[in-house]
Amino acid sequence: MADCNETLRELYRFLDGELPSEVQSTITHHLDGCLDCLQVYDFQAELRIVIAQKAKETEVPAGLLDRIRACFGDVDPAT
Repeated sequence: MADCNETLRELYRFLDGELPSEVQSTITHHLDGCLDCLQVYDFQAELRIVIAQKAKETEVPAGLLDRIRACFGDVDPAT
């Protein structure tokens, strides 16, 4: 069974559906019985929804995506 530390450590991967099914199941079971972790999960899930909605409503400033990509070494901002 997952404990609170494990659950919170894996929460983002859990929300993204990136965990193996047995780990996903273990964390789901933990969330069913732990109000503290469930509250953190609920907050993070709601925050993701709000960010996604705002991202759809707001136009990205010109050049911002190129600057972000450059931070990760994907694109040379001078090109």
